[in-house]
Amino acid sequence: MLLSLPTVLALKMAAGLLADRLFGEVRRFHPLVGFGRWARAVEATVRRLLGEQRFAGALAWALAVLPWAALALWLRGLHPLAHWPVDIVLLYFALGGRSLAEHAEAIAVPLDAGDLDEARRRVGWIVSRDTRALDAEGVARAGTESVLENGNDAVFGALFWFLLGGGVGVLLFRLANTLDAMWGYRTPRYLHFGWAAARIDDLLNAAPARLTALTYALLGDTRRALACWRAQAPAWDSPNAGPVMAAGAGAIGVALGGAAIYHGELEQRPPLGEGPPPDARAIRAAVSLVRRGVLLWWIVTAAMALAVLSLAGLPHA
Repeated sequence: MLLSLPTVLALKMAAGLLADRLFGEVRRFHPLVGFGRWARAVEATVRRLLGEQRFAGALAWALAVLPWAALALWLRGLHPLAHWPVDIVLLYFALGGRSLAEHAEAIAVPLDAGDLDEARRRVGWIVSRDTRALDAEGVARAGTESVLENGNDAVFGALFWFLLGGGVGVLLFRLANTLDAMWGYRTPRYLHFGWAAARIDDLLNAAPARLTALTYALLGDTRRALACWRAQAPAWDSPNAGPVMAAGAGAIGVALGGAAIYHGELEQRPPLGEGPPPDARAIRAAVSLVRRGVLLWWIVTAAMALAVLSLAGLPHA
């Protein structure tokens, strides 16, 4: 029996999510680590030949990303069934759900135990801010914000582009997101060169970020999450991180945002959410929000597949 596209996507999505849950992040020879090396080589070559203007950054982005998308398309075309393993493997490599939960728990455990030095060290693995002088509340704030934001970047954004474009779609999204993390800073080095990477990531994240924010709102304190999203997100520098973190903070009922040190400079960030200061429980609540969101997304995808089967009059379990 020929399977409908929604059914195929639901099955592939289930397989990719299961692989991420069972195996987690690849410990050695992770493809994104290899891509990072490739991107640095591309950057060095383009900078040497063309300088650091916006055009050079846009060309470097294309040279870094598009050959891998072409390779994925070629692999999918090798056999009529090749799209199954290619898409599932690409989704698995793109997802970071289990890894995100493990990093979060590695922060929450020493925070609960009063081991602030270890908690600072652990949170420093997943955030770009300076964590050396953070107090317990600052560590919890950084960890909670990172879980909420990466819930979009490493989970829901990947699922959105997988559902929209299969393995090639999720590959393009994840590589673009990686380049934004490498080149998208407003520092003297990347102010012009990283412009394209930042703008492309903003564009690709626009829809999934708002769906992530809606997911958080539906699975938490909906009224407060929507109110925080509406009132606080416009003040945030990032057009996509603002809705995600404001809605997430409102959904779990904590106050985030505030001062943080990035690249040696103190930044006064707008408030996010509403409620008491975060602690280890807030980090775990953010992880729970992401996990329940993943289940909701798969249920909706599976329901759409069943609806298509019913409308087509095809047999289904």
